[in-house]
Amino acid sequence: MTPSNDSVSNEAGPDSRRVRLRSALDGLPSYRPGRSATGGGAPAPFKISSNENPYPPLPGVEDAVVAAARSMNRYPDMFATELVAALADRFEVPAEHIATGTGSVGVLQQIVQACASEGDEVVYAWRSFEAYPIVVGVSGATSVRVPLDQDARHNLDAMADAITERTRLVLVCSPNNPTGPAVSRSELDAFLERVPRDVLVVLDEAYREFVRDPEAADGLEVYRRHRNLCVLRTFSKAYGLAGMRVGFAIAHDEIADALRKTAVPFGVSALAQVAAVTSLAQEEHLLERVEALVRERDRVAVALRDQGWNIPRTEANFVWLDLGDETDEFAQKCAESGIIVRPFSGEGCRVTVAEPEANNIVIRVAAEWIRQ
Repeated sequence: MTPSNDSVSNEAGPDSRRVRLRSALDGLPSYRPGRSATGGGAPAPFKISSNENPYPPLPGVEDAVVAAARSMNRYPDMFATELVAALADRFEVPAEHIATGTGSVGVLQQIVQACASEGDEVVYAWRSFEAYPIVVGVSGATSVRVPLDQDARHNLDAMADAITERTRLVLVCSPNNPTGPAVSRSELDAFLERVPRDVLVVLDEAYREFVRDPEAADGLEVYRRHRNLCVLRTFSKAYGLAGMRVGFAIAHDEIADALRKTAVPFGVSALAQVAAVTSLAQEEHLLERVEALVRERDRVAVALRDQGWNIPRTEANFVWLDLGDETDEFAQKCAESGIIVRPFSGEGCRVTVAEPEANNIVIRVAAEWIRQ
């Protein structure tokens, strides 16, 4: 017998009740990744919306990953022992000061879980990395957003003013995603002098390898002098391992230990660990690729400024176009020309520095736009 529509209705009776979810999730934005590049008959598009490295893995990485894949029926080393040892050697820090996770955003989630919960506050600049309000909101803590200054840079004085007795964590993104400027050494030192010693400051340096400003803060140098500073880095950008999901934090003993406690067990796969260790051994090739991207970044930024664009000084592998209400229209124009950029509606577009061919299209589209 076929049931009637009434008998399968979800709108009445005890079975209509919904699963109870945490109210902290109400109103939280979902993370929005950069659009994928799809052809669809248009010119073969370049995806320059996710700050990915356009180069393939470093020499030897692919072979190492293929070999490791033969043991995918086994769990990975939960503590990423070989990777931690390689990182400790590379950065000259104790192994006990290192915690790993699934990309820098995975480690960031571990940090927030370790520090903040309902009733607590987390201070960060805005606009900055779009995952910040999500991971803070999921914890139940309250986001305290401090506007960037007129040059699209962190206003660290205002961020220090925003710290209260409820503040448990401060996030500093340098270079800032999506605008590009880096925090200077003197700015960070002055800021840390104002931050209470029981408040953790995270310096998110996902793009550190691209920094060329001699005045920019180096998190590893600063962490040695401040026990409440945690440095966050990743293999996703300069190392070209975005698909592997490997990030790490460097912090003093009690902080790093807390991050290991909040990590997802076996979160960093065996393939990812092998890829990261092999990549660390390819420093010479890494620097060559980073230098090529930095040259392209500077070429694009100079070309855009010459056209009349007000481009913030970027120390990352992207540039920021302040477009306001025209943001979505510009992104659509780019898509029609074969490039996929990352729009932040009503604010601007982040444009990843990629292959010279893609960068040339950016320069051409931007020139046409500003002339119209």
